[in-house]
Amino acid sequence: MYTICFVEDEVDLSNLIQTYLERSGYQVIAFTKGRDALNYIGGKVDLWILDIMLGDDVNGYDIIKAIREQDEDVPVIFTSARDQDLDKILGLELGSDDYITKPYSSKELVLRVNKILKRVYKDTQTQYLCYDCYKIDAEKRIVLGNRDKELKLTTLEFDLLLLLLKNKNKCFSREEILDAVWGKDYFGTDRVVDDLVRRLRKKMPKLNVNAVYGYGYRLS
Repeated sequence: MYTICFVEDEVDLSNLIQTYLERSGYQVIAFTKGRDALNYIGGKVDLWILDIMLGDDVNGYDIIKAIREQDEDVPVIFTSARDQDLDKILGLELGSDDYITKPYSSKELVLRVNKILKRVYKDTQTQYLCYDCYKIDAEKRIVLGNRDKELKLTTLEFDLLLLLLKNKNKCFSREEILDAVWGKDYFGTDRVVDDLVRRLRKKMPKLNVNAVYGYGYRLS
């Protein structure tokens, strides 16, 4: 989930935009004072939305300068009630990625946010396999559960999980699971499959792995 830092001194507008962004799937950290936003710089933020004119002694230009001292790449959108070319030019020179003039629609802002995040993070956003409350990063071999808590799986447990996730509703015989997880050169009883399934179920209780009597297993 992307984290957006939204700095806007109009409280009603701040609450409205925060609601729209959160409904769009973003985590939002909102500030109504520029000084508070300055103090937050260095925290995990994927995009900043900065109002230029704020109510205290810190404005949007001050904030983006401080941001760029620590991070040259994080995207920034400027908002302002003033529709002047000079403001837009100065914002771009300071490193903003976009500029939107008040009054703006919540939908328009969300669309611009979506577009910028997709462009900036298209090569870095992790693609998860999802099942119930679980998120699985196949490349890094990481499984996240409730509240993104990492679950510790063994190599065999993870290999079995991937096999089942990528073939949901397909029934595998024990022999097929042995070949896919242990390898074709494995020699031993196929009952090790039952033990592996049992351990995986214990670590991931919401994983609906069904036994097919006398044959094997499938994930539904």
